[in-house]
Amino acid sequence: MAIPPQILAIDLGTSGMKAALVAADGTVTGWAERPVPLVVLPGGGAEQDPIAWWDALAEVVADLGRTFPDHVRAVTTICSSTQGEGTIAVDAHGDPLTRCISWLDMRGAPHLRRQFGGFPAYQGMSVRNIARWLRLTGGMPSVTGKDPAAHMLLVRDDMPDVYRKTRTFLNVLDWVNLKLTGRTVATVDSILTSWVTDNRKAPSIRYSPALVSASGIDADKLPPIVACTEVIGTLAPHAADHLGLPRSVQVVAGAIDNTAAAIGAGTIADNETHLYLGTSSWIAAHVPKKKTDILTGIASIPCAIPDRYLMTALQATAGANLTWLRDKIVEYDDPIVSAGHVSRDEGTIFDAFDKIIPSVPAGANGVIYTPWLYGERAPVDDPNLRAAFLNISLDTTRSDLLRAVFEGVALNTRWLAKAVDRFLGTPVRSMVITGGAARSDSWCQIFADVLGVEIRRDANPVTVNARGAGWIGAVGAGLISFDDIPALTRNDHVFTPGPDHNRYLEIYDIYQDLHKRLAPVYRRLNRQAG
Repeated sequence: MAIPPQILAIDLGTSGMKAALVAADGTVTGWAERPVPLVVLPGGGAEQDPIAWWDALAEVVADLGRTFPDHVRAVTTICSSTQGEGTIAVDAHGDPLTRCISWLDMRGAPHLRRQFGGFPAYQGMSVRNIARWLRLTGGMPSVTGKDPAAHMLLVRDDMPDVYRKTRTFLNVLDWVNLKLTGRTVATVDSILTSWVTDNRKAPSIRYSPALVSASGIDADKLPPIVACTEVIGTLAPHAADHLGLPRSVQVVAGAIDNTAAAIGAGTIADNETHLYLGTSSWIAAHVPKKKTDILTGIASIPCAIPDRYLMTALQATAGANLTWLRDKIVEYDDPIVSAGHVSRDEGTIFDAFDKIIPSVPAGANGVIYTPWLYGERAPVDDPNLRAAFLNISLDTTRSDLLRAVFEGVALNTRWLAKAVDRFLGTPVRSMVITGGAARSDSWCQIFADVLGVEIRRDANPVTVNARGAGWIGAVGAGLISFDDIPALTRNDHVFTPGPDHNRYLEIYDIYQDLHKRLAPVYRRLNRQAG
């Protein structure tokens, strides 16, 4: 049987580089990955090496070629999904001048306040600037400094030599596309968090001269903007040689991870939500209009579908709490791992967790966990929040702590979901759950019980971003349309709220009260300098 045309779907997350082979019908053949370290620096810094991404990409493509040589030979298109809100300063040759400033990096916060301060102000930024951002973009820079608007100012003010040599500032996706094609572009979603675009008409996202002027960044250091489905070129000779692919392979612009996941989850219809569980987490849904809720940090933003926006409500850390638990609390030979006869690999430790979680009753025997390991984005934008276990006693076990972590992320998501309901103007009754952490049956059931909604699990949640990139690539290549996608999606299980829902309603009230009481304490402990 002839192999259909394949899209090489690149999935570059915070944890590392992944790639898959995706057909237009959504069939994912092959999966390869390599970890890429995150460098955490004093003062809120977080960086990754772009060259390590590029080297890892060659390795994963080689892995796919060894295992699925016929499918790799059938690759006609490349399309990427990447982490968003990173910033890479590149020189005139396209080479990075620094490591990528990650979406977790908060060092730009004081520079943001200096650039955009004034009276009257809200959270250190002038109301006049905020009003203009909301009117034109639908959002505003995070006061935490965790997006390119602040990253670029950090480079300008603290790295003047780098700024002088910078030809263009690129997001993660944009840099990957530059390496693939030699062409410098940004997509409608990758450019968003530079906060310099007029997003009022979804099919024609463009730079706002007023916002660019106010940004403090030279206009010629910003890349041209293209649609996510645009074919931006074919493989550059050096890229074809690096990946071992023909130069005739076309490259579709692609999207950042939350945009791609909304496509990969099959949630194409208006107001149809998905919950993504990865290192971070979000609730998202396509909507017909630009809208912003400034109090909760939820907005509808440009996306892969040209006449739609994507409502995105971001939770800073979700699966990262389990990674922290694994790497900082659980040792390699710990019974928590060996109980599931699994390796220390993040992807399989859920087997062990799912053996332990059901042994602890809902409420974790009174222990509550707040999952704010690295501040929070929505429904409050607060870099000072931190994680905590509360109500530990002499009777508390590690299993109690484990369940409390799972429940804490779900309780925080309920907090977020209530804001989403208000934003959409209708309560969410059912949502797709996807992302690597959705592999845990126990966690999916906890989400159903805590949220009180039906949870439909993606049949292959690990590959949602790659599948989304594959489908965006297939649309760009003319193989399918976005309207075809819902019929191609598959769910493997539906989790419905059980009797524990009422117990979680009580705990949720306590959880909200804890935030009100602890937020001032964390502000005193972790106030950012500047």
